[in-house]
Amino acid sequence: MDTLELNDKATILVIDDMPDNLIMMSHLLKGVYRVKVAASGKKALVIASSNPPPDLILLDIMMPLMDGYEVCRQLKLNPNTMNIPVIFLTAKSEMEDELKGLELGAVDYITKPVSPPIVMARVKNYLALKRMDDFLRNQNDFLELEVAKRTQEVIAVQDVTTLAMASLAETRDSDTGNHIRRTQCYVKALAVRLHDHPRFAWFLTEANIEMLFKSAPLHDIGKVGIPDRILLKPGSFDADEFEIMKTHTTLGHDAIMHAENMLGHSVEFLSMAKSIALSHQEKWDGSGYPQGLSGDEIPISARLMAVADVYDALISRRAYKTGITHEKAVEIMREGRGSHFDADMLDAFIEIQEEFRAIAQRFADIDALTQTNIIPCLEPAETFTTELAGAAPDAPSKPTDT
Repeated sequence: MDTLELNDKATILVIDDMPDNLIMMSHLLKGVYRVKVAASGKKALVIASSNPPPDLILLDIMMPLMDGYEVCRQLKLNPNTMNIPVIFLTAKSEMEDELKGLELGAVDYITKPVSPPIVMARVKNYLALKRMDDFLRNQNDFLELEVAKRTQEVIAVQDVTTLAMASLAETRDSDTGNHIRRTQCYVKALAVRLHDHPRFAWFLTEANIEMLFKSAPLHDIGKVGIPDRILLKPGSFDADEFEIMKTHTTLGHDAIMHAENMLGHSVEFLSMAKSIALSHQEKWDGSGYPQGLSGDEIPISARLMAVADVYDALISRRAYKTGITHEKAVEIMREGRGSHFDADMLDAFIEIQEEFRAIAQRFADIDALTQTNIIPCLEPAETFTTELAGAAPDAPSKPTDT
């Protein structure tokens, strides 16, 4: 018999405390199968857990210290041995004994004295079933891996497409730099801080926080529809220009909705992106745009984005303004508590403001890296904030004026 044929043989583990029984079963099986023997339950469990494990186990019940029932129970509790077929070979012939063995997970129950042809036939049948079971299990594992792989590919494509679309909008405004990355991280940090808050826990689930993180970059996608003469204007907008600039919210919402309609069905990810794009410029007191929503009418996702977006607008340099320090930005935003921002969200922002600062430093714009921190505001905060309201719709109006 060559090595290939020997290696193709199934391995049978025989467990019995009687040496004569072990010898008899070994002689019966060894011409067809590889045979391992164990004279105790403890040794049997060690052999069964070896690599590779046996293909089938013939198990006596009446053994000292650890009987066959306990051996079977432990085999079925171990993930490495739970799928090995177990056939009881025993002198216990009562129906209750057989039922107990089967309930513990044994596949068959043969009473002693055994009939060699019956034993060989049962072993052959259960090995065939095990091979089929292993094949199906391997196929299932393969399919699960393939599904996981394809799912990751779909998610990766979705993420890349989202960032590409967001970057397309941002590249038209050369001063924004890493704005989309910073706001994405701000939103997630704030959402995580609020995930167990009584007002927001129902919405800020782990899955929704992940969707917030992924959809946040699309908040300004509507800027692709704003003319360059307005979007890139270095000074303040006049009234007509500001009205056009405000339409970036509805343009973004409508673009995402159009993409969703083309799919033919609703997608949670896109639904959240729509809400953020449309409503991130709304204010708690109803003075925002485009719909003039107030309070809890504003989607939670959009309220979170409002905090993130305003903070980043305040600390970042733009063609029409310098950036201000983190401390000054926090001071200005604090004045908007309950007017521009949801009070609970603003409080959470204050609590984790150092995390916002760290994100801003991690994803600082390239030109900002050559500066000493962030260029401080050269004007009084009141003047700066008022001008920012007209020049940059992403920033808050003066809180005391709202």
